[in-house]
Amino acid sequence: MSSTLTAAAWEAMYAPYDQPTYQEVLDLLMSADVVLDIGAGDLRPSRQMARIVRKVYAVEMNASVLDQASAARDPLPRNLIPIRGDARVFPFPSDTTVGVLLMRHCTHFRLYFEKLRDAGAQRLITNARRRLSVEEVDLQADRILFNEFDMGWYACLCGRTGFKAGPAEQWSTGMDKVIYEVANCPQCTRD
Repeated sequence: MSSTLTAAAWEAMYAPYDQPTYQEVLDLLMSADVVLDIGAGDLRPSRQMARIVRKVYAVEMNASVLDQASAARDPLPRNLIPIRGDARVFPFPSDTTVGVLLMRHCTHFRLYFEKLRDAGAQRLITNARRRLSVEEVDLQADRILFNEFDMGWYACLCGRTGFKAGPAEQWSTGMDKVIYEVANCPQCTRD
């Protein structure tokens, strides 16, 4: 199979998430939030978010998906702003308070993280690091360097997660409850 997909092949593979996944995101939103939905797709979650928050910017690079979603029978909520563009290069609005990134196979996590943080956003709601579950990431929290902790679970700024092994005698059950937010994990140097 070719490593490059045509737009039609990509579209055929497109599958939105299920409602329980969207609900995990919705449960983390607050009425004062201004959301930047990265890779908004068919606007299904963006429409739901717009019912809860102050404003939703929905960025989608696939013009046909965005056009179909915008042309749906139900008009878009007034506080939902669809934007046709590539989130990698699109300037993130400075009033954004939270980013939403539902993309299990995201290869640009660090870029989106930094762009959101630089735009002043406080949080990122995503499944990009843990793949199957939704998490809320504090964009403004300090990160430690990977080599600054001895052992345990980590989530890196690059989007990778994992376990840093150490001496078995140092392990405690409480360590399962801690995830270190780190920078410069071993996978960062491979990218």
